[in-house]
Amino acid sequence: MPQSSDTPPHQVLYDLDVSRSDGMRIEAWRPPIDGVVEVLHARFGEHGYPMHAHDAWTVLLVDDGAVRYDLDRHERGAYGDLVTLLPPKVPHNGVSAGPHGFRKRVLYLEPALLPDRLIGASVDTPAIADSRLHRLISTVHRVLRTEEEAAAESLLALAVDSLRTHLGDPAPPAPPARDAAHDLRDLLEEHIVDGLPLTTAAAELHFAPAHLVRSFRGEFGMTPHQYLISRRVDLARRLILSGHPLPQVATNAGFYDQPHLIRHFKRILGVTPSRFTRR
Repeated sequence: MPQSSDTPPHQVLYDLDVSRSDGMRIEAWRPPIDGVVEVLHARFGEHGYPMHAHDAWTVLLVDDGAVRYDLDRHERGAYGDLVTLLPPKVPHNGVSAGPHGFRKRVLYLEPALLPDRLIGASVDTPAIADSRLHRLISTVHRVLRTEEEAAAESLLALAVDSLRTHLGDPAPPAPPARDAAHDLRDLLEEHIVDGLPLTTAAAELHFAPAHLVRSFRGEFGMTPHQYLISRRVDLARRLILSGHPLPQVATNAGFYDQPHLIRHFKRILGVTPSRFTRR
């Protein structure tokens, strides 16, 4: 769900140009949403990773080519529509399985997002063949490149819930969906401008994040993020009609900046703010 209006969009931590002679390109950043340690998009030609380990869960999509890697003394492969989940602190390597390199996208997730008891299952079966999950994680990556990166929080909660299920540890039975949806809506109303992380809402309401997202969408026909954006537009139109200048409206209604406000205002109301007030 959107955070405060001064939350910076897509900040690149490092970026190596594809014009390098070895064909390598790496772009990485840490988005301002809970649970994601790092996002990595990379193209590798000749380079191969030696044995190494992370302190985060690694969710890997290979968009072009194939990767051969060793995990717990077993040779594995990542390619095509597979979702590869590597556990924290278990060493692995990685090299192109073909002569033309590979292109990949990776989410590094906080260890707490998945319980430690699932590490063994992830070592045994790191490759998940689930086209729906693959599309979901791919959408997370796409949204994280935009000013709507907060929308990825709801998608990520659903993806993590699916990963747990694939590893044989589904979430416990969910409480009534209507209660969760209405409790979350009431809480969002208290944070229209400043926003509220989904994990914070889940902790306060004592519901699992994925259950909150599913319940809210089932009850209201939209995600929590979409609801919050629509309420910000509603607030913005009141401020505009009261004579406030657009830059101030954008800030006071919780948007990143004026273009961010204009884009959502037009998407929801069909006109720009200037045409909305034109006589």
